Amino acid sequence: MEDILRPIYQERASQTNTLGVLIIEKREKSIPFTDTFDAILLIVVKDAEQPIFIKHYSYQNKKAAMHIVTKEQLNEWLQIGSNRKIVEWLYSGRILFDRNEFLHNLRAELNEFPFNGRKLKMGLEFAKLIRRYMDGKSFFKNNQYLDAYNHIVHSLHHLGRLALIENGFHPEVTVWKQVKQIEPEIFLLYNELVTSDEELGKRLELLFLASDFLIHSRTEMGISHLIEILKTKEYWSINEIALHPELKLYSVDLEVLFEYLVEKHFIEIVTMETKGQGIFHRNYKAADRFIIKE
Repeated sequence: MEDILRPIYQERASQTNTLGVLIIEKREKSIPFTDTFDAILLIVVKDAEQPIFIKHYSYQNKKAAMHIVTKEQLNEWLQIGSNRKIVEWLYSGRILFDRNEFLHNLRAELNEFPFNGRKLKMGLEFAKLIRRYMDGKSFFKNNQYLDAYNHIVHSLHHLGRLALIENGFHPEVTVWKQVKQIEPEIFLLYNELVTSDEELGKRLELLFLASDFLIHSRTEMGISHLIEILKTKEYWSINEIALHPELKLYSVDLEVLFEYLVEKHFIEIVTMETKGQGIFHRNYKAADRFIIKE
């Protein structure tokens, strides 16, 4: 396979803009590591007009895909976890070209996964968890059990990913296999939800009770990145928060997360008068009692 694809990647490797080339070959049919392709060529470049460029190829009744991504795009994926296959590709791919050991050094960084690098990823995962959990709870209260079920399944998935990151692991495509080994309590909760013969409403009721405890026990760790930033100023408007270079990565989950943290007394409201009588600006600050865990 590599021999057939060699002319394609050698042309790219000869360019000074190319930092590294990996080949990821299809392994298990049941696990979609390569998006059904027999091989993926992942080519990382310094910069390009498009952050992502993809081509598909056919050969010997097989198919391959070439993904050319910029270093900046790759770092964004790794930072915010929006492309879950990329970690798998970087770990399991075979290095075909590596300028100045770029890929080897990147793998070393992934293996180390320092705590400071984990804080942002935990924050983003916690925000997604709260969004799904709160939406699920709202549907449950309105007896919309199927919609509640959908959201609580996703919230457990985010809880599992959060637990893995907290323990220093990058969540993989087969996340529940990881969670079962590292956080069996969360796995059992998920398994109970999807396999129990109990009536759905009862299952959800018990699950929300158990989830309340698991979420509460991880809140301080999950929001440590957010609180560290909030503590750099006396108070913040919601617009200042939304425009912050790191906090804006929380995207649509930000406001729901803040309301949850206000309710749980991790964040306090600071009101300021406006020109209108009886209406106030609503600003936010980290609660004084909150202690950042190192």
